[in-house]
Amino acid sequence: MLFNSMQFVLFFAAVVLLYFSLPFRFRWILLLAASYYFYMCWNVKYLILIILSTLVDYVASRCMESLSKPKRKKYLFASLLTNLGLLFAFKYFNFFSSSLNQLFDSLQMPVQIPFFNVLLPVGISFYTFQTLSYTIDVYRGKIPVERNLGIFALYVAFFPQLVAGPIERAANLLPQFRQNNLFDDQRVVSGLRLILWGFFKKLVVADRLALYVDAVYSNTDIHSGLTLLIATYFFAFQIYCDFSGYSDIAIGSARVLGYRLMTNFDRPYFSLNIQEFWHRWHISLSTWFKDYLYIPLGGSRVAVPRMYFNLMTVFVVSGLWHGANWTFVFWGGLHGVYHILSRLTLGFRDRAAQKMHFSGAWIRFSRILITFHLVCFSWIYFRADSLQSANHIVGKIFTLHGKGLYISALDQFVYGLLAIAILCVLDGLQERYRLTSRPLRFPTLVRWCGYLLLSVIIVLMGVFNGSQFIYFQF
Repeated sequence: MLFNSMQFVLFFAAVVLLYFSLPFRFRWILLLAASYYFYMCWNVKYLILIILSTLVDYVASRCMESLSKPKRKKYLFASLLTNLGLLFAFKYFNFFSSSLNQLFDSLQMPVQIPFFNVLLPVGISFYTFQTLSYTIDVYRGKIPVERNLGIFALYVAFFPQLVAGPIERAANLLPQFRQNNLFDDQRVVSGLRLILWGFFKKLVVADRLALYVDAVYSNTDIHSGLTLLIATYFFAFQIYCDFSGYSDIAIGSARVLGYRLMTNFDRPYFSLNIQEFWHRWHISLSTWFKDYLYIPLGGSRVAVPRMYFNLMTVFVVSGLWHGANWTFVFWGGLHGVYHILSRLTLGFRDRAAQKMHFSGAWIRFSRILITFHLVCFSWIYFRADSLQSANHIVGKIFTLHGKGLYISALDQFVYGLLAIAILCVLDGLQERYRLTSRPLRFPTLVRWCGYLLLSVIIVLMGVFNGSQFIYFQF
């Protein structure tokens, strides 16, 4: 069930109506049933995986409840083994099998590892990390154990953020399921406004740009360097609007029901450097890796070479989290290199800016521009089918190989540029004035005219082809 479908609109409307009609003590049951139904619409069989992860982590946490920290390790290990084992089997087994088979072939060794012929369960990386964070926090003694199995199951499967995040923390979400949320018209309007903005990002920007990006990246051999460059710029906005659009719809849907999910995107293309970019992009994942991998490895409290090793480890693993392909590993490693070089050259860059007598505004603009292009370069490896294809695209772009600019339909191309322009203006205003916290202060007529205008833009410029969100594959 896609957010950008009439099926979800009807489903969500029914859930909201029933939720505020039921007595408080029955609401968690409704939400759990709705969440399981939501996931069953993808594949009924894979609901078993969510239930298995839920039961294992519930039992493991209950067993850890009365034990000292050293004695809790075996139950933490059981949770890690089960969840990461399922993730590896369904997402990474074939990747490593293929890589090892290629290695054996190159060494002329008569060994063939079989493949696991199954579909990747939707959202497995997201709910696996969410439930693991709970078990690890219980092990560390940071949160109390949730004794109600139903409430814990709802935490794992809460439908707004089940398949593509934000990756929530138990300390934030679990207590909210015990709160009696009354109907609040301002909160509901705020949630619906965020949903509307998410639909604009997905239908008007992401899906329209996808028409051009897919056509170019699926036939890179026949396109010029200029066309590939434009497609790469388009993909930068496509993936941002596709994923942040999903997050906006998820956060808005939860807000309508009275639940607060963490912010997942904060206008990342206004970042001044790569470090800031990762404080603004997929925040729930970057903070997850910081808390559960980077800091346990020693973080920045170790010698500088070890700190750089920790950074590279986190980004390579983050790349692998995104997909079972060497392109994602390279993409993650590239961002790790960006981080290290950014730290090493910080003093040099500051001195260079002072010698050039740049004003504060010019320094800020140049840093945003450089960071954006570094990120765009990395998106080539994220989007390409293979490292060989990515390198081919890079070579064409930097040499501007070939002539002409591919435009399948002028109106579609212009619509794509117009959608990006609208996004940049609105995001720029929000970045400058933080308008997201102010709409309710505007006169009612102004607000509703704005909602109506955005709705008209969605209807006129949106692409209603039912395309799924990019991050569903992760």
